[in-house]
Amino acid sequence: MTYLVLVRHGEARLNLEKRFAGWLDTPLTEKGIEDALRCASDLEGIDFDLAFTSRLVRARETLLLILSKQKKPGFMVHEPGAEAGAEGKAASHREWYSWPENLGDEVIPIYSNEALNERYYGLLQGKKKKKMKEKYGDGQIFIWCRSFETGPPGGESLKDISTRAVPFFEKEILPAVKEGKNVIICAHQNSLRALIKHIEDISDEDIPSVALATATSLVYRYSEGRLVKDKN
Repeated sequence: MTYLVLVRHGEARLNLEKRFAGWLDTPLTEKGIEDALRCASDLEGIDFDLAFTSRLVRARETLLLILSKQKKPGFMVHEPGAEAGAEGKAASHREWYSWPENLGDEVIPIYSNEALNERYYGLLQGKKKKKMKEKYGDGQIFIWCRSFETGPPGGESLKDISTRAVPFFEKEILPAVKEGKNVIICAHQNSLRALIKHIEDISDEDIPSVALATATSLVYRYSEGRLVKDKN
């Protein structure tokens, strides 16, 4: 049996402050750490072969905590051009970015990519949710944050997120699942909603009702050429 697991990061400090975190880097809270470890225990029965995450620290921290319960440790794979300013370094220090093939099956490779980042919130970025709801109304905030076509002013819609997250999933992640590898993706509310919409073929009208709590996992089985949500 082959598995694909989607996990939203644990509670981060800006979540605790009830702000729109978006692309802002914010570490996990104590509760976020505890919840990530609980999620790790829930997933101990699946031996992961590959892991993917975003560029944001709250997702990376959550993933490393989850992998701490695995039989093998996680190892962050560094790729040419992956970090800011890395383009120039890659030419003279390309060996820094090569995968240590001699490690074989002793570690779980972790790939980090901005395609899995949270929504850029534009006007709302870093703002208190309560104040923004008071200013624009609950209904408008819901449309900006949960609908498919419409995003916050100056920010990304779920449709925009899909244009970066879904092609990355199709090119880099799904082929590994089809090869029989168990894969975990630790990312964010909206990048995961984009993937869930794609995987389950959820309509634009129904996607607003889909949400993931922090440190929540969603398990799919790859069966007969398609991904099926695990009822367990």
